[in-house]
Amino acid sequence: MDQDDKTASPIPIPREKPKKILLVEDDDNLAKVYQTRLETEGFAVEREANGEDALASAVKYKPDLILLDVMMPKISGFEVLDILRDTPETGRSKIIMLTARGQEGDQARAKALGADDYLVKSQVVIADVVARIKHHLSIK
Repeated sequence: MDQDDKTASPIPIPREKPKKILLVEDDDNLAKVYQTRLETEGFAVEREANGEDALASAVKYKPDLILLDVMMPKISGFEVLDILRDTPETGRSKIIMLTARGQEGDQARAKALGADDYLVKSQVVIADVVARIKHHLSIK
């Protein structure tokens, strides 16, 4: 290796901008766990604790994916999902419902309203949620 090779600056490797996730969860402890894990996985995460704030944030933040709880104060996740799908700025965002509600009727309602996925909190671990997020965002 000659002297020029030692002083040459390395060629910067272009980095993709991190995918943005809007986490809508009213349980502070659970939200912190999910936010920490998602950020560790390289995602940019914004969190809202209720449906009303989530709607405003979704339009402003323009997330690639929304992780949406169903049972929340102010506006339910189903109502948020319905409004997001009818809003031009958010109509094509990927939306995963992450909820404690495992009834078939709730799952069918979420699908009818346009949810991309429906995960029941008691049936998944955080690694499963991360895997589903990566699947929907086409990340290997």
